[in-house]
Amino acid sequence: MPSDLELLAIEIDTLWLKDDRGRLLKVRNEQLLSAPHLVIGASLEGWTLAFGSEVPDALVEELQVAFDAEPPATDLSKPPRLFARCKQLLELAPEPVIGSGGPSYVIPPGTRFHSEAEVCRSDDEVTERLRDQDPERFNWSEEDWRQLLGGELGPWAFVMNGDRVVSLCHTARLADRGAEAGVSTDSEYRRQGHAAAATAAWAALLAPSGRHLFYSTGAANLSSQRVAERLALPLIGWMWKIAPGVS
Repeated sequence: MPSDLELLAIEIDTLWLKDDRGRLLKVRNEQLLSAPHLVIGASLEGWTLAFGSEVPDALVEELQVAFDAEPPATDLSKPPRLFARCKQLLELAPEPVIGSGGPSYVIPPGTRFHSEAEVCRSDDEVTERLRDQDPERFNWSEEDWRQLLGGELGPWAFVMNGDRVVSLCHTARLADRGAEAGVSTDSEYRRQGHAAAATAAWAALLAPSGRHLFYSTGAANLSSQRVAERLALPLIGWMWKIAPGVS
């Protein structure tokens, strides 16, 4: 099993496409979402960094040397000591930058969650039953929903209440070594364990692939963190990002 720091590096490779230099190009599976200037994977073992393709080489070297000399984090929920300096240096004119962070978890093989609700998976013959759903409840477009049900976006698992989808977990990102869970729950059905049930079912679908399965969220998304707690997912670290912002 890779170390937590190695798992964070694999997750970064799962979330973003890289160029020949190993620099971040864009969010995987997204045409319009550019990559951050800097991603910092923080574990209790140390740091792993990934830089955007437009960051000057001299700055990449300077920041890498600084983090090589930086002791590992002791409180993963707090920004790295160098984070403010990184933001200042990465204000690549004329655009401002914003910083964000959140916990990253791995979904181990054999993860289970008991639920009395009905769970449908993408390997079940149920797609006809699901076509008349309202995807806007999950912030999905009609076209994306069609692609999801058609298998074009990878494996998925739904939790049902009668004929209504109330929670779903889909393959948000898929790479050779890793897959990232994307979870949505109807606002009327939250706090009932449905997201945990969907996530566990999704993980069971992906487990035979041998990929490392990741679940990550933002620092302020406490409901998403509760899903990780319900599933007892191991925390591998925090991922901190500095990305172009809106002036």
